[in-house]
Order: sequence, then structure tokens, then C-alpha cells
Amino acid sequence: MTDAVSEQIAALRDEDWAIREDAAHLLGTFRDPRAVTPLIALLRDPDRSVREAAIEALRGIGAQSVEALGACLDQPDLSVQESASAILSTIADERVLSALIKALRSSDWIVRMHAAKALSLVRHPDAIVPLMPLLHDKVKAVREEAAAGLAAIGDPAVPSLVDALRHKEWLVRLHAVEALSKTRSPQAVEPLLSVLFNDQDSAVREDAARALGEIGDPRAVEHLCAIVRDPGLRTVAVEALGKIGDARAVPVLIELLAEAGLPEASKTAASCGDGWNEELITQGGAARALGEIGDDRAISSLVAALEPTWTRAEAASALARFGSKVIPFLIPLLTRSQDDNLRFHVRETLTQAGWNPQRISTIHS
Repeated sequence: MTDAVSEQIAALRDEDWAIREDAAHLLGTFRDPRAVTPLIALLRDPDRSVREAAIEALRGIGAQSVEALGACLDQPDLSVQESASAILSTIADERVLSALIKALRSSDWIVRMHAAKALSLVRHPDAIVPLMPLLHDKVKAVREEAAAGLAAIGDPAVPSLVDALRHKEWLVRLHAVEALSKTRSPQAVEPLLSVLFNDQDSAVREDAARALGEIGDPRAVEHLCAIVRDPGLRTVAVEALGKIGDARAVPVLIELLAEAGLPEASKTAASCGDGWNEELITQGGAARALGEIGDDRAISSLVAALEPTWTRAEAASALARFGSKVIPFLIPLLTRSQDDNLRFHVRETLTQAGWNPQRISTIHS
């Protein structure tokens, strides 16, 4: 007497594509290793929906299908390689390390991309050297997955990524910076600071500032404070200072926030319309950063930043993070201001700070 798994395996050979598809779906739910080889055969099925059902089924079976899928990476059919590498990108383990490393040299960019992503799961140092050349792959998605794979390996990959910061191609340097950001390794701080001040490409320098914020090492604070006046770096430097959260940045951020008047547009910000420029965005970023740091010295400046419309929303959100401390500063604005929009933001902030809405209503009336 045949069991359900055997019946569905037999159905995979049916002439009706719908029956084959349903059988593949069911076998994925059974998660029986006997189905692995028959399902792999379906990766060549002429019907797309059947192939997709087989892919999902193999992914559902998981670890028990890994080795067989690794063997598929050597098959001459590129479509099978693509499917196998796509599945492995979500379930790979060290058993297919060698096969994935070899797949990084595939002529098919989809295979290279999925293989790099799969190596993010394996996280083996042996993949560092083979992944490095993919940082200057002609396909962006491959470059990004290679960077993510190196980042997932972590500290063992840092020396190679630091070396890549000196590569002649700016895209290689950019992806090396992004990978170092994701490692969050303290070893990357000094090399990234060098990039911040010395790299010739503005995009690489901006990403170095972002990376320093993601790593969160206080050694970067003074250097980031020093570049907040650089028009090309000020916004990302302010954001990084907020993420690091070091109180030494507070005076610099308060100074940026308190710059008088509507700044003249020295550089229109992309996708923000003609009414916005880098200076305005920086001031909003300074408000957010002060909220992230949470130093009480910033409260008065943030309250003042509620007045200009271009920093109002960010200042209100930042003040809410201080909790009940801000209530005495905000009540006067609620009772005296004639600006309905300002009073709306003040009410919202007071509510988030724990002030009783009924009391707000009484004061407002």
C-alpha cells in the first residue's frame, strides 16, 4: 500500500501540469526527503508554475535538500543553476560552501547574485577571497550581495575590506564602506575616518560618515563634529552623530539648530521640491539627533525650533522622547500661541509626554 508521499511523487510525472503543480505543493508541506530528487527534476519542467511550485517545495523541505541543490550548481542547464542557487540563498549551510564559491564565477549574474547571498548564511572565512572580486561586478545586485556576504562573515573579512578602501574603482570603495558599516566592527573606525577626510569621491565620503554612525564608536564623534560645516557632508554627519548618541555632539547640534532665519538655498535637495535645501534638511536632522541623544541641554533649543515651520515636526518628535520633562516648556506655547499648526504639534507632543489630554482641553478652552 502506497503512502501519501509516494502518491504525490508519482503525480509529479502526470501529463497534466496542474496535477504536477499541486503534487509539488503538497510535497513541500510533507517535507519528506524522499521528494527531493523528484522535485529537483521538476526544475526543468516546461511549465513555469510547476517549476515555481518545485522551488517552493524544496525550500520548504529545507536542510534535507541542501546537498542535492548544491550538486545542481554544476549542471550545464543555467536555468537549473538559477533555481538551485535561488533556493540555496535562503537555506544554505556549510555543506555547500565549495559549490557556492565555485558558483561565484558563473557567467550567469543571477547565479552569482544568489550564490553570494547564500554565502551570507554560511558565513565562512573561506568565502572572503572569492567574494572580494564581486565588489566590482558589472551588475549592481551582485555587488550588493557580495558586500552583504562579506559583512555577514564579520571580523575575519574586515582586513580585506579595509584593503579595498584603497581600490582605484570608486564603486569598489563604496561597497567596501557599506560592508564595513554592516560588520559594525571597531576595527573599521580608523580606516573609515581616513576615507571620510581623504577619499576623492563624495559618495564614498558620505557613506563613510553613515558607516561611522552605524558602527556607533565614540572615537568618531569629534571628527564628525568637525565636518558638519562641509556642505556635502553635513547632513550625513548630523545623522551619524545622532546614531552614536554621544553628548559631546550636543553643543554643535544646538548651534546648527539655532541658526537664525530661513537659510538661503545654496543647494536644492533632490526630490524635496524647490522650498527645501540642504541647510533646512540639516536643521531637521539636528533636531532628530538631539532627540536621539536625549541630553536635557537640548530641550530649550528644541522648544525654540517649534517656531520655524521647517523644523517644527522634527523638533516636536524629538521633544516627545524626553517625556514629562518637556511639559513645563510646552504649556506656555499651548496657551499663548495663535498658530493652530504649532498648537497641534504641541498638543501631540504633550500627549506623547504623558500629559493628561483633559487638562490640555481645559487649558485650551
